[in-house]
Amino acid sequence: MRIFNTFCFLFIVLISNSVHASLKQTKKDPPNVILIITDDQGYGDFGFTGNPHVKTPVIDQLAKESVRLNNFYVSPVCAPTRSSLMTGRYSLRTGVRDTYNGGATMATEEITLAEMLKDAGYETGAFGKWHLGDNYPFRPGDQGFDESLIHLAGGMGQPGDFTTYFQKDRSYFDPTLWSNGKQKSFQGYCSDIFTDEAIRFVENQSLEKPFFLYLAFNAPHTPLQVPDEYYQKYKDIDPASGFGGNGMPMPKMSEKDKEDARKVYAMVSNIDDNIGKLVQKLEDMGISENTILIFMTDNGPQQFRYVAGMRGKKGNVYRGGVRVPFLIKYPDGLKPNKEVNATLAHIDVLPTLAELCQAKVPNDREIDGLSFAVLLEGKNKNEAAFEERPLFFYWTRKLPELYENIAIQKGPYKLVGNIGYDAAPKDFELFHLENDPYELDNMVASHPEKAKELKRAMDQMVDELTNSPNLMKDHMPIIGTKYENPLILNRNDASGQRGIWTQEDIYGYWNVEILEGNYNIRYKFIEPLKKAGKVMLETKTQIIQSQMNQMPTDVIELKNVHLKNYKGSVTPHFMNGGKSIFPLWVEFERID
Repeated sequence: MRIFNTFCFLFIVLISNSVHASLKQTKKDPPNVILIITDDQGYGDFGFTGNPHVKTPVIDQLAKESVRLNNFYVSPVCAPTRSSLMTGRYSLRTGVRDTYNGGATMATEEITLAEMLKDAGYETGAFGKWHLGDNYPFRPGDQGFDESLIHLAGGMGQPGDFTTYFQKDRSYFDPTLWSNGKQKSFQGYCSDIFTDEAIRFVENQSLEKPFFLYLAFNAPHTPLQVPDEYYQKYKDIDPASGFGGNGMPMPKMSEKDKEDARKVYAMVSNIDDNIGKLVQKLEDMGISENTILIFMTDNGPQQFRYVAGMRGKKGNVYRGGVRVPFLIKYPDGLKPNKEVNATLAHIDVLPTLAELCQAKVPNDREIDGLSFAVLLEGKNKNEAAFEERPLFFYWTRKLPELYENIAIQKGPYKLVGNIGYDAAPKDFELFHLENDPYELDNMVASHPEKAKELKRAMDQMVDELTNSPNLMKDHMPIIGTKYENPLILNRNDASGQRGIWTQEDIYGYWNVEILEGNYNIRYKFIEPLKKAGKVMLETKTQIIQSQMNQMPTDVIELKNVHLKNYKGSVTPHFMNGGKSIFPLWVEFERID
């Protein structure tokens, strides 16, 4: 009996181990995720979308190996797209309403794609353009990324990215970037640097845990700078030639537009080569099969050029401004070379990746997006849910303006407003996108009831989104913490006059939280100050001022200034003969 019992025990153990091994073999490891997004690259800036001039062999091959989303939409400009991509929510819900003027900071309370995947066991890294907040607690490292290498603000060479601004026509070369919140100098071209650092991140993964890599190229955003070896490939082309003959509209291109297109195509070719390096690394490491690789762009082109016949460009709610390519390759989970024609958007990416990666979608807030995983997998041919929901688009500085550059799309119908606040439905443009993909035939007169229906939906959406809690409050960098000291406030995040850029005499301020302590405060000006005057720092509770006589200088320092606990606006400026000069940036270094 003892022998029989022993035999039974061993048999059960063997069977149990066999079943366990079988389950282990069939259980799919969580996929790695690589999300690549380029900046201001339009729908037409690829070989696979019909452009005969630009050379993108790597991305064209990726398109053949991917599921292609043929009707994928984003916001008209950079930061709103990125906030929706990160959260699955319309940008206004996240507090993001613009690209600068203090409108490009995403609420720290938002749960990002990185935080969601990190909770599911992922290592996370961001490389390139962030554009959702440059100070604590809004930086990539504060929003779920284990590692980050970014430039500041909206774009390299712009006044918000002050470490590259003064490099002028070399701002994309040998830049000083921000590595995990600290300045670090690099040699080379920015797209090459971001790719090489992204590859290093992949190489350093243990492979025992999945990873999420967010590679956000700054190119081909202005200023249009590219290594000469790439420009030489395009210097003699005519970017306006080779189109037409099939009824597809083509925008009229000035000579400047043509030269800009040559530079853009050169920058795109460089990106293509860099993506090729990353794809090859995945192959070499043997991890390409279990890696979700996504490629997309953030909005339409900034300049006039081929955009597959669509109307509009960056900043515009017509399709040329908001329709972009979206490719997703996942060899272990998706069949290649497939097309999905459902109407999808940036807000759908987070819930889709949650489903594919077995992560949990945040359930304590409104998620505007829907998972399109079933469409990718071919398990559900019913696309009605995506066609029945409205998609909302707008862009004006600060908040939505009724009814200026605003649109709503539901199914094949799209209502566009470029009119005044008191407009009636008949004053809008109404398009049927299946019959009129180029948005040329305004059918509002023949379909007044559809226009009324869509305007009601637009008004409801505007009312709901503009009353979002995160839009109502100020998103304040916290000055004086151990997490960021010194803290530098840059122009991109300054509020005040609508057009803050590089002007001297402009009214600007930052909304901040200050922790009580002693500080050295430094002002950096775009041009050296030539005349003596007063340097001033104003809050609602304090005014700090000091006479400065040592001129000319472009840097002024207030030493050992005691600041009280405070939440509100800070207004730094230099007074000279009744003229107020606003600094390029202000640095607060806590010294106690």
